[in-house]
Amino acid sequence: MAQLGTATLGEDLLLLLFQPNAGMRGTGVIAGENTLFYVLGGAVLADLGLGGHVRTIPGWGGSTRVEAVTDRPPADDTLRSAWDYVAVKPRGVQATLAAIGPTLRSPLLDRLIIRGDIRESTRKALGLFDMKVLEDGGTGRRAGLLSDVRAVLVDGVEPQPRVAALAALLSGSRTLPQFDPEIPWTSSVITRAQKLEQGNWGAEAAAEAVARTVTATIVSNVIVAAAVLPPQNQ
Repeated sequence: MAQLGTATLGEDLLLLLFQPNAGMRGTGVIAGENTLFYVLGGAVLADLGLGGHVRTIPGWGGSTRVEAVTDRPPADDTLRSAWDYVAVKPRGVQATLAAIGPTLRSPLLDRLIIRGDIRESTRKALGLFDMKVLEDGGTGRRAGLLSDVRAVLVDGVEPQPRVAALAALLSGSRTLPQFDPEIPWTSSVITRAQKLEQGNWGAEAAAEAVARTVTATIVSNVIVAAAVLPPQNQ
């Protein structure tokens, strides 16, 4: 089995978006497939921001660009690939999401399978055809992540920066309603989620100013991207 380091934010986000009981006869699906590459790209950029590997700088016409911090390349291969892209020159957030996002789903899903968080198997459809099935791996990690996000959005617990970024990206991707009833889709939840989208993460995250700025910028661009694509069926 391949040796992996700490799970990336992209892996955590994909694991949360995995709906083990959804799909045809509970075959398991990934929520928000229409905007998934933008959201996963956003998670990778947010991870780079949280680690101090990138920062934001002003662009033309009030836009924001992402710039690599030259002496802080990440060790993780997925993060390093994205960092290399912006290390060539500062890039616009939308352009960066479009460049790094489309190739992320498969390798991140493979990592979750290697970790045992998701199990991949096959099942006979109509007794004739093999159908790929994604199942919960039983590690409990998805439930733990969901509990952390719920505590912030439902119970009002002040978030750690990583949980704040996860909740903000879920909200920005328009997939949050699909977590009801585990995370009830209420006005208070919507309000808290929108604050996180804007980078209002609370006093404990004050030292994460760069990460909050990066994540808020990313989420705003994810929202723009999501707005021009058809919504997912709820």
